[in-house]
Amino acid sequence: MGLQGVHLDLATLSAIGGRRVSVGSHRLSRAECAAALESRTVSTDPLVVPDAWWARGLIFENCNCTLVCPGHIHFNQPCTHERCLGYWALRFDAGRFGAVDLAGLRAVIAFDCPQKMSDGGWTQTIVIDESASPAQRLALEAVLTGKAGGPWKVLARFVGRPLDTRYLPIEFSDDGTTKRASITGLFDAIVTQIRGRDRSRPVVFENIFNQIHASTQVLAFGDTRYDDGVIRVETKGTHGLFSSFEWRVGAA
Repeated sequence: MGLQGVHLDLATLSAIGGRRVSVGSHRLSRAECAAALESRTVSTDPLVVPDAWWARGLIFENCNCTLVCPGHIHFNQPCTHERCLGYWALRFDAGRFGAVDLAGLRAVIAFDCPQKMSDGGWTQTIVIDESASPAQRLALEAVLTGKAGGPWKVLARFVGRPLDTRYLPIEFSDDGTTKRASITGLFDAIVTQIRGRDRSRPVVFENIFNQIHASTQVLAFGDTRYDDGVIRVETKGTHGLFSSFEWRVGAA
């Protein structure tokens, strides 16, 4: 029997371990599952989403708006250019999606939005670090596409053209005041917090509402180069910020 049309759910993948697993009348090894997922010969739908999941980590962003991006304050506000072009970079420090551990995962979401972000029709792509296991890839894609509920479900309503998720090596560095992320040949970005009167403290938003960021956010300037052939971002000294996110769904 071939693998075409066989369905694997997240629970199956997370239970594989070192043994063989029955899918219908066919028995798949872990290597077969991983190879099939990589080649997309196995359907990953329907995905089994746990009733509760959580994640915690670092998020930083940069777009081509002047600081502060009006769309960051509210999607109904016109951004400073005809298109808002930028990204969110994510480092998962802890989290559980059912049986799947999210700690150590990294991802970048690049976007191309209309001037008024609430108009929708965003073009968006997700890049997940290639070190993620098959089960982690499924879990993270479910979270970031909004299929698992939570804050990204709200943002998913505005995405009109989701590009294919990619799996590439993502490098992160964090020295406190400066955050960096890069993907060889695709993406290179840095955000550096702006200086306040008291140079020992960052300039922050306090008690601000945002779906994916914490309520306290550090203001920054950012430089970015990103080009996947569809979304192209080139910025220097424009809107940036970072925060420590925490997302929870259900009783996690």
